[in-house]
Amino acid sequence: MQISPEDATLFFKLMPALQTFANQSLQVIKDLNEVEKYQKVSNEQRIKLRNAFYKKPEIIDDFVREDPFGFLPEELAIISGWKNFVAGDFFIDRILKKYAVFIGNNKVYGVLALFEPFQVVLGGMPLPTYVKTVLLPFKGKIIYDGLLEGYNIFFGHGISGSMANTYRAAKQQGKIIESLDPAWQPPEQKTRIQKNWKPLLDELIEKASRLRAGGDDAAVISPAFSLIRASLEFARTAVEKADDLDALDKPLRRVERAVDKVQENMFYSGFEF
Repeated sequence: MQISPEDATLFFKLMPALQTFANQSLQVIKDLNEVEKYQKVSNEQRIKLRNAFYKKPEIIDDFVREDPFGFLPEELAIISGWKNFVAGDFFIDRILKKYAVFIGNNKVYGVLALFEPFQVVLGGMPLPTYVKTVLLPFKGKIIYDGLLEGYNIFFGHGISGSMANTYRAAKQQGKIIESLDPAWQPPEQKTRIQKNWKPLLDELIEKASRLRAGGDDAAVISPAFSLIRASLEFARTAVEKADDLDALDKPLRRVERAVDKVQENMFYSGFEF
C-alpha cells in the first residue's frame, strides 16, 4: 500500500525544500543552496545530509518560522509534524495490502510507501529485510522519508520466526502503530457479543466424564478419552477466563500431557520387536 500520487508529489515538494534549507546551516553538501540542485545529488549524499539533519530537529522549527519557500499553512503543519520522526534500524517483516510492517525498538509500525510500492523499492529482496530509515507522520499515516539504507544480511528461521511472532502479537493485541501523531490512539477493537458456551460445555463435560475404556478396548482409547476431557476443561476455562493467562495455563498443560500420552500409546502400538 502507498499514499496517493498527489500526496507523494506533495511530499517530494516539501522534503527537498526542508533538506536544502537544512544544508545551508549544516553544510553537508557543498554548494547545495537550491532545491533544483538537491534533485541532482546522489542518494549517498542525501543520506549523509538526512542523518546530520535529524540530529538537529530544531531546524524544523526554524524552517516553519522563516517559511523560506512560501508554503501554505497546511504544508507547514505537515513539516512541523515531522518533529515526531522515528529514526533507526527496522526489520521490514512483511508487505500487506494495507501497509508494510516495520519492526524496530520492540514496536511494530504500519508504513505506507511513496510513489513506488515497497516491492519495487526493495527490488524483490526476500523478507524480512533489515534497513535504516526514518519514519514520518503524514496526514495521519506513517511514511518513510524516501531513503532506505539496506544491510546485506541473511536471516535464518530464528530471526524470521521471532519477527513473525512479534507481528502476530502486536496484531492480536491491537498494538500496531499506524500514526506518529501524538494524539493518535489505536482503534478500539470491536467487542463482539459472545455466545454463552458454558451450558453446552458443562453438558459435554458431564457426558465426557462417563467415557471409560474397557479392558478389551485398544490401548489408545483410554488416553484419547482423557484428551477429550482435558480439552473440554480447557475450553470451559477459555470461555470463562479468556484474558487470564495464569488460569488458562493449568488446564492447557493437562491437554499437553494427554496429547503426550496418546502419542506414547500410538508409538508403542506400532513398535516392532
